[in-house]
Amino acid sequence: MVARIKIEEQKFINNVKNVIHDNDVMAVVKNDAYHFGLEFAVQSFIKAGIHTFSTTSLHEAIRIRNLDQNVNIFLMNPSVEFETLKTYNIAMTLPSLKFFYEHIESLAGIKLHLELENLLHRSGLKDQYEMIEALEHNSSLPTEHQAIIEGIWTHFGYADEFDGDEYETERTAWNNCLTHILNAGYKFEFIHSQNSASYVREDGLLDKHTHARLGIILYGSRPYSTLPTTLTEQNFSVTANVIQVRPIKKGETCGYSFQYTAEQDCNIAVVDIGYGDGILKTRAKYDALINQKRYPIRGLMMSHMFVEVDDSVQSGDIVTMYSDEIRIDEFTFKGVGANSEQISALNHHSLIKEIIS
Repeated sequence: MVARIKIEEQKFINNVKNVIHDNDVMAVVKNDAYHFGLEFAVQSFIKAGIHTFSTTSLHEAIRIRNLDQNVNIFLMNPSVEFETLKTYNIAMTLPSLKFFYEHIESLAGIKLHLELENLLHRSGLKDQYEMIEALEHNSSLPTEHQAIIEGIWTHFGYADEFDGDEYETERTAWNNCLTHILNAGYKFEFIHSQNSASYVREDGLLDKHTHARLGIILYGSRPYSTLPTTLTEQNFSVTANVIQVRPIKKGETCGYSFQYTAEQDCNIAVVDIGYGDGILKTRAKYDALINQKRYPIRGLMMSHMFVEVDDSVQSGDIVTMYSDEIRIDEFTFKGVGANSEQISALNHHSLIKEIIS
C-alpha cells in the first residue's frame, strides 16, 4: 500500500476543451505546469488545441521547445541569455525601460512582449508613454539592430477580489494604455492580460485581445468561490490507505506531543500519508473521504495521519485527500492555501504518480 497521485489524461484534455471553448489561449505552464509535469501538460494542452505557452523559467521554456518546434513560447521573466532565446525561438517580456536601454544591442532579433507594470508592481513599463518611447526608439534603429516587438501584456493581480475596486482600476489602466498604443498605429501578434479569474468574470476574451493567459482553471480549480464546480473539473486525485484501525479511550492521546486527545471512546484510522508527502498542516484541519463518507482528520505527522472513523472503516480502505468529490478549491476557499500552493506542495518523489491514458 502506497499513497499515490493519479491524473486522468483524457479527462484533463476534455476539461481544457470545455474551458477554452473557441478562444485562443496561452497556457501558463510555470513551475513544472503547476506540478502536473511539464511534458504531460504541454502535450495534453496541444491535444486540446492550445499552441501558445508561457512560463517564468528559461529552462522550462527550452523543454517546451524540445517537445514541439512549432508552438509559441513566452518567457514571463526577463533573461540576458539572448543567444539561447534566439536559438530556441523564445519570446520574453520587456521588464522595464532601463532593461531596454541597458541591453539595446543584445536585444536585436529578440522577440519581446511589452509589459505594463499595473497594480501588481512586479515588473513592466510604467505607462503607455514609456511603451511608445521603447517602440519609437526600436523603430529608429537599423532593421538588423531592432528587437522584434510582437506582443503587449499585463497581469491582473486583483481579478479574484470583489471587496474593492482594484480590478476595475487595473483593467481601466490597461485598457487606456492598450488603446493609446493601438491608436498610435502599432500592431501586435499577441495581446494578453487576462488570467483565469478575469477570463471568467469577463465571460471570455476582452476586446482587442488575441489570447487569454490561463493557469489554474486549466488544471481543474475555480479561481474564486462563487463559481459552480461544473466550470472546471478536477481530474486528479490524491489517495492513501488505512494501515490499521486502533480504538482509543476517552482522554487518551495520539500523535506527537498530545496532538489529539479523544473526547470520547473512538476508533482512529492510521493512514500512510503525511506532511512529508505534501499534505499541508492547514489541510489537516478538515476532512478526508473514506468509502464516500467524510471523517475528521485528528493528527498529521511526516509519514502518517490519524483520522477518527466509525466501525465501518477497515484496514486497507482507500483514503481520499483530493478528488473531484473533495476538491482542491474547496479547501482554498476555507483558507488552507491557494490552489497552486496545495498542488505544488505534493511530493512527487514519495507519492506514486500514475497517469491514466
